[in-house]
Amino acid sequence: MVWLDVFSKVPVAMTIAGSDSGGGAGIQADLKTFASLGVHGTVALTSITAQNTREVTAIQDVSIDVVKAQIDAVVEDIGVDAAKTGMLHTAEIIEAVAEKVREHQIPLVVDPVMIAKSGAPLLRSDAKDTLIKVLLPMAEVVTPNAREAEVLAGVRIGSLKDAERAARLIADMGPAAVIVKGGHLRETESVDVLYHNGRYLKLSAPRMRSKCTHGTGCSFSAAIAAELAKGSSVEEAFKVAKKLVTHAIKFGIPVGSGHGPLNPMARLYNDSERYHTWKRVEEAVELLESLDNAEKIAPEVGINVAMSLPYAVDVIDIVAIPGRLRRVGNRIRASSPPEFGASSHLARYILAARRYNAEVRAALNIAFDEEILAELRRMGLAISHYDRRKEPPRIKEREGASVPWGVEQAIKRVGRVPDVIYHRGDWGKEPMIVLLGKDSVELAKIVKKLTEVIG
Repeated sequence: MVWLDVFSKVPVAMTIAGSDSGGGAGIQADLKTFASLGVHGTVALTSITAQNTREVTAIQDVSIDVVKAQIDAVVEDIGVDAAKTGMLHTAEIIEAVAEKVREHQIPLVVDPVMIAKSGAPLLRSDAKDTLIKVLLPMAEVVTPNAREAEVLAGVRIGSLKDAERAARLIADMGPAAVIVKGGHLRETESVDVLYHNGRYLKLSAPRMRSKCTHGTGCSFSAAIAAELAKGSSVEEAFKVAKKLVTHAIKFGIPVGSGHGPLNPMARLYNDSERYHTWKRVEEAVELLESLDNAEKIAPEVGINVAMSLPYAVDVIDIVAIPGRLRRVGNRIRASSPPEFGASSHLARYILAARRYNAEVRAALNIAFDEEILAELRRMGLAISHYDRRKEPPRIKEREGASVPWGVEQAIKRVGRVPDVIYHRGDWGKEPMIVLLGKDSVELAKIVKKLTEVIG
């Protein structure tokens, strides 16, 4: 039998870190991040922690011999293209890891984990000097947050200028590159600072109000290690990591009563859902095209139906029909097959509604008619509206701002995301009814009932 070596080019990254029983940080976060970036993840476990979203209740360090043996076992059979460290609880563990990284010449990312999100210490006080003297000089990249950078550099960090100075001081300790993360800084945006080859690179992202931030440092450093394993430059790895963590916080997992975990798999879940989402829109179109009397619910601009990926952030993450469905006799026909990014109009409805209810993934527009509105009420659907004539000038002047403003007004009227939002039009704007829901086919079924009643 001949075995095809189809996996020989898969990059391999290793996490040398502790285990989080709550699944939010540590090796659990690292392995999710590796997987989301298409890298095979391996592990050298350094400590076992008992923790949840609120606290760390126990720590058991793995023996030095076993830590070393894990690294040897993986390197000797699988190989490691890049590694990252996380929780290295004691000086002895740090020295053991440094010995093996040096022996095997592994490109290393050091996440100087000192304190858990809950405030529990994860690095013994007597191990700090060992981290600085033994491990930092070996690192390709070091990724402290602002508080950790203060400890390493011995300076107070309250601004971006302070972060730049700290990054340079830490780089003087030997690592090739330093990234000081700005999540703890009091800036209007979250700005991370990279110092590499004598130059600075700053990346910013909107500051999000979220409790799902457990594991951000782990995923950030894991993303950099994954990209280095794939052959990316430090700057390229930095950009990927920033984008991944921002997305992972936005779609964090709301579990527990403390700091919930971020979701580094969000991107992967989106990719896995692309065909299913596209197919559901296609099925919704087939149902709409089969309806008799469909012309009665079709507006002049045509009908469109859209559905988003589960973690949509932009129009390109939403499937719709280019050119919409138009009247043909007493039926409607799609002008084209479904495409991602085909409808900015319905996409804005979905994205605006998802800010209040992440279960909303689909939208479908139909003609405004009092009889249709009355029938939707008889179906028991929650209905709200907004008045386009009251739209503030500053909103009208901004491209694409009208729909999010209208959705927000409609939500305020009923205290939640309604099933139906309508408006009675304005100068040059046709009145419209928009159905919102979890699934495009289910919305098409509502339209089917409407055509049966109205017909």
